[in-house]
Amino acid sequence: MATTESRTRLAPRTFRLPAERIRDGYYSDAYFVSTKQLLEHDGHHPRVVMQVFQKKPSLLGGIDEAIAILKVGAGTRTPEGVWLAGWDELEVRALYEGDPIAPYETVMTIEGDYALFAHLETVFLGSMARRSLIMRNVRAVVEAAHDKPIFYFPARHDHWLVQTGDGWGAHVAGAIGVSTEAQASWWGGRGIGTVPHSLIAAYDGDTVLAAQKFADRYYPDVNVTVLVDFENDSVPTSLAVAEALGPRLWGVRLDTSEDMVDRSLWEEMGSFKPTGVNPRLVEKVRGALDGAGFPDVKIVASGGFDAERIRRFEAAGVPVDAYGVGSSLIRGQNDFTADVVLVNGQPRAKAGRWYRPNPRLEAVE
Repeated sequence: MATTESRTRLAPRTFRLPAERIRDGYYSDAYFVSTKQLLEHDGHHPRVVMQVFQKKPSLLGGIDEAIAILKVGAGTRTPEGVWLAGWDELEVRALYEGDPIAPYETVMTIEGDYALFAHLETVFLGSMARRSLIMRNVRAVVEAAHDKPIFYFPARHDHWLVQTGDGWGAHVAGAIGVSTEAQASWWGGRGIGTVPHSLIAAYDGDTVLAAQKFADRYYPDVNVTVLVDFENDSVPTSLAVAEALGPRLWGVRLDTSEDMVDRSLWEEMGSFKPTGVNPRLVEKVRGALDGAGFPDVKIVASGGFDAERIRRFEAAGVPVDAYGVGSSLIRGQNDFTADVVLVNGQPRAKAGRWYRPNPRLEAVE
């Protein structure tokens, strides 16, 4: 599991930010851009303290990205169009990526001329909201699985541009694998995956042949894991793949549709919910593999898993070795709020808000 023990931050260049567009307010709410322009036009340069918080127990994500946005985006543009950077005129204090945070806890403060950074609130809050959401959701499934490997598989459920930061958030929160190179790029990892249904279809629905071709090409550089539900007959397919690949097979992945019943369960229906990847299906595959002399082949369960479902599987002792989790990890919200709470050293927060100093914050260079 990733930690923040080293207390380092990702360099701004990691994020490949579109600096000019951020400076010009292209991604910002128009009213924040107007605020910056009005303050500059009026020659009004209040020194403010802005504090950032959110309202749920969570993990802090996106803080390094938020700092990078301030570093490249704070400043002003001369009438001739020359950008004058303002980062060195700000005092920023913040927590670190992956820090646990409490409701209403201040996670960052920005002190300085408000006209230098008024236009950036939309951008840095959005980054923190998205990354914290991913971290919180991934940590929940990691804890539910009792530290069994979690494979982060939601890339196909969202826009491709979110992959880099989301993958980083999943990594910090404890996911052991991500599925795309983009998701792994910020820490220098690699995307992982399984023999997919589409490859099996391309080999005329022959799971064993597709698995052999895949292993011939990629083993031992990857852990060969094979989807075994293509014919909706996971037990014999798992055995056939194990016999064909031998020690090259790391695991089989159960992914039966939630609307289908695997053939191995047709004679057992009546006392449990037989659809999808259910405990009895996992038990039957595990028993078959063990009985055939393949106790080292891992079972990955996927298809509609979230923290609650994983908790039920773990409480029942279902013999799953790893979980593949997808769309549930990008659902929900973890919004942040930024308030100006001090102006020229005097309290100026709106009703219901006030300056909340946090001794955990550290100065950002």
